[in-house]
Amino acid sequence: MSNAILPADAMVGTEMVGSALAQAHRHATLMLCFEAVGLIEQIMFKTRDYLQIRKQFGKAIGSFQALQHRMVGVLLMLEQMRSAAQLALTAMTVDADDRDIRLAAAKYAVGTHGQKVAEECIQLHGGIGMTWELDVSHYAKRLVMLDHYFDNADQSLERVMEAL
Repeated sequence: MSNAILPADAMVGTEMVGSALAQAHRHATLMLCFEAVGLIEQIMFKTRDYLQIRKQFGKAIGSFQALQHRMVGVLLMLEQMRSAAQLALTAMTVDADDRDIRLAAAKYAVGTHGQKVAEECIQLHGGIGMTWELDVSHYAKRLVMLDHYFDNADQSLERVMEAL
């Protein structure tokens, strides 16, 4: 259809479009943060299960204290990511003034902790950590990609630091 004539009230103002795009960007970023939390949970569960199954010196390698400490570090990073994402969600729900800062902080946590957790879990799996057959390597690749959508961790950190 060409030469369509619309009434003046059918036009969307530029301020409305900008606001809608910013809100859509916030929601998409928040969903990426929670996707990363879910991926990290899966990586952690698969690594925990592997550590209980794999035997060395007649014992499950998960019983070794050094590996237990590494898994605690993974759990701490997961909880930091989850808390940051939850704070961002709460700020967006109540339309808080600092919602963009909290969202950038959550994106930063996802970018930095996500990659560290993935690398740690791959290393705990040993040689099979990056094989095609193991899901952990696929989750790790997805986490790296999630960091680069919209803002990466460095850009998110800059946004937080500028706001402070």
